[in-house]
Amino acid sequence: MIRALILDFDGLILDTETPLLRSWHEIYRQAGMTVSKKTWAGLLGAVADPPEAYALLEGHLGHPVDRNALRERRFARELEFLQDEPAMEGVCALLEEASGRGLLLGVASSSQRAWVEGHLKQLGLHRWFQTIATADDVERTKPAPDLYIRAMRELGVKPESAIAFEDSLHGVRAAKSAGLFVVAVPNDVTRHLPMPEADLIVASIAEKTLDEYIACAEAWFGDAEHAGG
Repeated sequence: MIRALILDFDGLILDTETPLLRSWHEIYRQAGMTVSKKTWAGLLGAVADPPEAYALLEGHLGHPVDRNALRERRFARELEFLQDEPAMEGVCALLEEASGRGLLLGVASSSQRAWVEGHLKQLGLHRWFQTIATADDVERTKPAPDLYIRAMRELGVKPESAIAFEDSLHGVRAAKSAGLFVVAVPNDVTRHLPMPEADLIVASIAEKTLDEYIACAEAWFGDAEHAGG
């Protein structure tokens, strides 16, 4: 029986990834370079500020950059782009229904706690979650399973009792490594990278009802148990 839902944050609850991309696009354009959508999508999900993004710029320029100064300037632009950004489609309805039906709710995010909790409070969603696992809580972020393992431990559930919602390849791999049923919800940035390891792929959380997600997960776990003998 499914008892919990565990959601990624960036790009799944709040579209922080489009503002992140827009802030980097400005920097890349000024340097006279471009990065393919597939390459960029592959950088997401492991950390909030991918070091590979700086490495791409340095590779193009042929010399190191002042990463700290660049980070401050880029982050300020990202926050400007993020102003008044609403929660992703279907998220609020899913959380409200799940909570009303007694399901446990958690977040598993590779970002820092202050970033995640600050935005959740701003969106009015913080109250729904019994646990929030972030990069501050584990040694390894996604694609390692540590964040999901921690979230499940704090919720008191086993992998076969939980559904993970992810938007990135790193996130999908982390949740699968932890043994969960994984719903991939690629956004405009991450949809350029295939996610074959996901158990279910939807264009939006609103595409299916909570009952449909639960039915899919319980059927998958049932088939897996049967196949295992």
